[in-house]
Amino acid sequence: MSTWAVGDIQGCWTTFSALLECVRFDPKRDELWLTGDLVNRGRGSLEVLRWCVSHAKCVTAVLGNHDLHLLARAERIRAPGRRDSLEEVLAADDRADLLSWLRSRPLFHRDRGFALVHAGLLPQWSLKQAHRESKRASKSLRKEPRSPVLARPSGQGPLVWSEGSDDITVSVTALTTLRCVTTGGAIMRRFTGPPEKAPKGAVPWFDAPAARWRGSDTVLFGHWAALGHRQGDGWVSLDSGCVWGGSLTAYRLEDGTTVRMPSQEAAGTLSV
Repeated sequence: MSTWAVGDIQGCWTTFSALLECVRFDPKRDELWLTGDLVNRGRGSLEVLRWCVSHAKCVTAVLGNHDLHLLARAERIRAPGRRDSLEEVLAADDRADLLSWLRSRPLFHRDRGFALVHAGLLPQWSLKQAHRESKRASKSLRKEPRSPVLARPSGQGPLVWSEGSDDITVSVTALTTLRCVTTGGAIMRRFTGPPEKAPKGAVPWFDAPAARWRGSDTVLFGHWAALGHRQGDGWVSLDSGCVWGGSLTAYRLEDGTTVRMPSQEAAGTLSV
């Protein structure tokens, strides 16, 4: 049995299919962990979702910002983005089943010495705290069609998380969009470049000093295409920019084997 963690697919169905074939993925024997952003910008979002739902027993997926955007669009909370490619999903006959499955995904998963998240973890969080914040968000998504989890925070300045706050927005923003934090642990927003070009006074979230999440677990994450596939102290990044002409990366939990499938989709321009 192999457990493969795969970075942001973003509707790149052709490349995803080729990667599964390359690693000889067997749904009766193997498991697949997905870092989120299953959909949008690539042309095969519907095919990706249908495959995941039909193989739900062997798929563990966390929600990314593009997945939340799809759910928000379905509830007419957000308008279409300039580069959206979600219309086929929204018009599908099986839309309700696909969106129900997506809505029931967590924002954080932990098992066998690994933690899976789309974007990152705040330095103030232990892994148990991250799990609690994810559970709060999941409960809201299950109970409220127009959940505040689907709302974007206002403004563009740094966001500060406060323990005990009823507002889940900051936690969701961290789990699904985090790249850099300030020295005080606030979320830096809008920066999309490589970590070497982080703004003054900001550090990549995984380099924040005295981060409480550090321990025996390895954090697997995506979201940061400009970071690409790298490994560091307690973390592995898996978004290698497939939808922008890069590659789709798979990492085997059992032994650290990495397989990269060059993008077989239309090339684009690196962005968020």
